[in-house]
Amino acid sequence: MLRWVLLRRLTVTERSLGESLDWMRFLVRTSLRAFFTFFRFLPMTRLRRTLPRGPYHVARIVAVRDEDCGPCVQTVVNVAKADGVPLEILRAVLARKPDALPEECADAYHFAEKVVTATADEGALREKIRARHGDEALVELALAMAACRVFPITKRALGFGTSCARVTVEV
Repeated sequence: MLRWVLLRRLTVTERSLGESLDWMRFLVRTSLRAFFTFFRFLPMTRLRRTLPRGPYHVARIVAVRDEDCGPCVQTVVNVAKADGVPLEILRAVLARKPDALPEECADAYHFAEKVVTATADEGALREKIRARHGDEALVELALAMAACRVFPITKRALGFGTSCARVTVEV
């Protein structure tokens, strides 16, 4: 009965995200313990109290894009659209045109790119973001980038990586 309820809820969530959650259905069917462990992680994916929505979602898109998972990028874009991020910002991020972004979004873009590619030269941007938005916002930004990378890695490890391919992401 519990599995049935969870599977139905996943179908509803899948519709709102616009992407397949077959990999989560696999978790539910295979191990409820694993599913609920993963489920406890999900609030981290929505932690945003002080960071403005633009920089938050820009950094998430850059981080998940680095994992080369088109469907995951589409999901993050869909969430950003639902949260009211202007389409021109999303288009600029997807086109890899940070110069077309407002300054706070461009800073988040460059910061995220430096972090996910481990260039070790993100310090100046970190301090700029911290000065503009504060320590709590910096924490939210770091967790947002880390959290959105969990999904493509989990999908690939479970064998659902065949859907993780370059696709055309729609805005």
